[in-house]
Amino acid sequence: MSSTAIAALKQNDRFVFDELFHMYHQKVYFLILSRTRSSYIAEETTQLTFIKLWNYRNHLDESLPLSQQIFRIARTTLIDVLRKDAVYSAMKQKMLPSSELLDGFAPIEAKELNETLQEAVQKLPPVRRKVFELSRNHSHSHKQISKLLSLSVKTVETHIRLALKQLRHLMIWLVMLFTPFL
Repeated sequence: MSSTAIAALKQNDRFVFDELFHMYHQKVYFLILSRTRSSYIAEETTQLTFIKLWNYRNHLDESLPLSQQIFRIARTTLIDVLRKDAVYSAMKQKMLPSSELLDGFAPIEAKELNETLQEAVQKLPPVRRKVFELSRNHSHSHKQISKLLSLSVKTVETHIRLALKQLRHLMIWLVMLFTPFL
């Protein structure tokens, strides 16, 4: 079935793709889960694996077993996801408390920026604000926050990502407003 499945994929056969998805989805998911112990990473990697399988179906090698190629795609996708996660973690570590971030501004501007940022945090939806404050102000891990608030780790990650996205847009505008033109 391997070479015929590859040929069918190359002919854009979505039925064959659906069969492969159902045949390999759990296998890929549990392989990644066993290596990372993160359901979030396993879900993300599995989804991306099948997206890549479909997008790069014309590059599949008909002389190699399809299962081998699917797991190779999963392995390289996992490496990409872990790299992205490592970059995110490094950026998170480099994020400075607001007082350090504002050191380059005059005291009045820094105070205004800090107040505006705090107001923006207060305007976040209640659960997102609590998750964000526990993460940034109290340095709790995602796992600790999930236990404290009875949320899944994935939900905590989503709240932090959305809060940072919302606040990042505000900070870009504020810095542009308070930075003198050169």
